[in-house]
Amino acid sequence: MADYIVVGAGSAGCVVANRLSADPEVTVMLIEAGGRDSSPWIHVPVGYFKTMHDPAFDWCYETQPDPGLNGRRLNWPRGRVLGGSSSLNGLLYVRGQRQDYDGWAQRGNAGWSWAEVGPIFEELETFQRGAGAGRGQSGELQVSDPRLKREICEKWIAAAEALGHVYNPDYNGPVQEGIGHFQLTVNKGRRCSAAVAFLKPVRNRPNLQVVAEAQVLRVVIEAGRATGVEIRRPDGSREVLRAAQEVILCAGAIGSPQILMLSGVGEADALRAHGVAVQADRAEVGRNLQDHLQARLVFKCREATLNDEIRSFYDKARIGLEYALFRSGPMTMAASLVFGFMKTRPGLATPDIQFHIQPWSADSPGEGVHPFSAFTQSVCQLRPESRGRIGLRSADPMQHPLIEPNYLATRSDQDTLVAGIRMARAIARTEPLRGAISEEFRPAAGLETRDELLDWARMNSTTIYHPTGTCRMGPDDAAVVDARLRVKGLRGLRVADCSIMPDIVSGNTNAPAMMIGAKLARMVAEDRKAAAAPAPAA
Repeated sequence: MADYIVVGAGSAGCVVANRLSADPEVTVMLIEAGGRDSSPWIHVPVGYFKTMHDPAFDWCYETQPDPGLNGRRLNWPRGRVLGGSSSLNGLLYVRGQRQDYDGWAQRGNAGWSWAEVGPIFEELETFQRGAGAGRGQSGELQVSDPRLKREICEKWIAAAEALGHVYNPDYNGPVQEGIGHFQLTVNKGRRCSAAVAFLKPVRNRPNLQVVAEAQVLRVVIEAGRATGVEIRRPDGSREVLRAAQEVILCAGAIGSPQILMLSGVGEADALRAHGVAVQADRAEVGRNLQDHLQARLVFKCREATLNDEIRSFYDKARIGLEYALFRSGPMTMAASLVFGFMKTRPGLATPDIQFHIQPWSADSPGEGVHPFSAFTQSVCQLRPESRGRIGLRSADPMQHPLIEPNYLATRSDQDTLVAGIRMARAIARTEPLRGAISEEFRPAAGLETRDELLDWARMNSTTIYHPTGTCRMGPDDAAVVDARLRVKGLRGLRVADCSIMPDIVSGNTNAPAMMIGAKLARMVAEDRKAAAAPAPAA
């Protein structure tokens, strides 16, 4: 028995457990389906090449065939380990645009404007560069500048500047737009996951219990109230764990809606079709799925890139030694070194595309780099209109849910991605980058028309690992959770992860997930205090 059961030790869940257990008067149980984050590859920044797609750390989800991608299926990695996806991700720290959160508030979600969530981002971080506008200096999450630079990425910045794009030293500051170097969740050359930042320092609190290798099968709901969860241990045994106050789902945009549906919370007819007893008819559970789709343009180079640096045993040994001795070099590399937040057309208030520039190229992380000198311009649309869904495959909790992203379903999404591809080409065809490129490899230079580039994107684009929106927050009756993240129609049950986003943020989602966890913990503490306060005199 615990006062609060937190399901999922990922980016949000670790923060929730940290903040709630700071009150010695409450007990907190944090449950994680995966194991401990003991593998050294989790803590080496470039270790995502090893951990992603490995079932020891990754749920290894796969989408349904997607019409927008010409019927292709995509792998959707999600962390299944302490730290969740923050233990596997590309380490990029991006808050998103202030207007994203103001938009949430304008839709009726009180308390979620930038003026209200901006200070939470600040509270969570220590920005190692030093004080700046809205940048924290006392938080647990260590945010640093890259320890690695590569000439091909610097040439990309110079070419973009030649086209009029402005260097921005802090895209997490007052203005996001511009080009520059990514900020990373890295501390002294080691990954700073949510587990490292928020869980490890408080593991010895007597009121915090961490239960690893225990998959939550369902939330136990009795008389309209969540009273606990049923878990499955590695040996197949099952057990019900009780929550005296609340159950808080932090299982992510795939896991949280699946657990809700398995618990009887979802579209009633669909639940009955799978033999699940209906506890609350919430048709939008699993709906409103949004993700950033990336088109990865690859350019062969006349000069060496990271592809060349890791081809020989000697070079790998040198790189390993540099990391072991100095915590520097390619093993400190995030998924991308350089960013670009840009507008595809005049009149936009904020950037609508994001570039990730990488001094290497591969078909996907985990599959190894290409056997030639090359670099990658990845471009994604920041605010897609297309919406997909998560659905039950069956009532068996051990089966992955159906994932239907519904990419490129609108004309606007198609045109924005094609415009981003053209902007990437324009930068590549500008000096000093142009002189370093020997061939436009993907897409080939001969593909020029809108339809040709769109078809190439359909056949080659992939996820950039930002699923959101499947337990939408909103004031309307159809929304899954209210502004205090309480599941509508039930008591004692909340959701706190990227699934609650009404609209996807304009950037990577790890930092917003941690903010959501901290915001939830504040609200729980406020509600607990209000419930304990004496009733006003008559």
